[in-house]
Amino acid sequence: MTITMRRYSGPADLRAMQDLTQRVRSTSGVYHVGDLAWGRLHTTQQADWPIGLWESQGEVIAWAWAHLPDDLRLEVDPEHSWLLSEILDWFDHLAGDHSRAIEALDAQSDLRAVLLRHGYEPQDEAPFFAYHSRDLIDLPDPVLPDGFIARAVRGEEDLDRRVEVHQAAWNSTRVTLESYRKVMAAWPYRPELDWVIEASDGRFVANCLIWHDDLHQVGLIEPVGTHPEFRRLGLARAVCTAALHALAKEGGKSAIVNPRGDDAYPVPQILYQGMGFRPYTRTRAYQKSGTP
Repeated sequence: MTITMRRYSGPADLRAMQDLTQRVRSTSGVYHVGDLAWGRLHTTQQADWPIGLWESQGEVIAWAWAHLPDDLRLEVDPEHSWLLSEILDWFDHLAGDHSRAIEALDAQSDLRAVLLRHGYEPQDEAPFFAYHSRDLIDLPDPVLPDGFIARAVRGEEDLDRRVEVHQAAWNSTRVTLESYRKVMAAWPYRPELDWVIEASDGRFVANCLIWHDDLHQVGLIEPVGTHPEFRRLGLARAVCTAALHALAKEGGKSAIVNPRGDDAYPVPQILYQGMGFRPYTRTRAYQKSGTP
């Protein structure tokens, strides 16, 4: 079997990465197809995030995404798990004398073993993400204060306000009109699953985007936010609940969300567990010091 490695070259490669993630997806996997779409398209820092693709007979069997200088994300077909060592060598070369960090799920025993062999050390006190799931049976109705409505985004006509509420909620300008337009054009984005809360003055004050993997009938909530001036009104719960109803209507059977799980950032986990989400696994952090 001939395996070749090359660098990422454009949107078609993103789709090939998503195909691999969808093929191998299970509760032991870190990523959902929506993670890749959102992560690749919402930022202007792509030049610092080199991606390598490993292919066999024209099919991507592994990808590695270096968030330089110190973070790596990767997906490997279990039938080719030996590529994990090659990918870590590739990351060592890119990272140079910087420290490196990788997260693995509890169930990823192959990856965790390879990380230890490559000099990575567990970081038991590091922040982590708690993976939660719930089915879409018996969803409650969204509850909104007077003067607010929940609705799906209406494409380009809502683009300005959709970007504004994200920027306000996250106190960040990394999401721009240009980057969100790319998000809206990417697979598997659906405007029917991009929900907002609209105030009586027309402002968008909360948002929830769900990405639907229709092969596995599971939606990923990523991201959710509420404008700082409108927090503690139940709007995050309301917009997520409305979006989950839309996911069920689109054929989804379950939803997942991956908030921080450590005590330093407890609010999102409290929100989702209050909506019926239950944790099923978590990430473990590994770190390797830079080259002396």
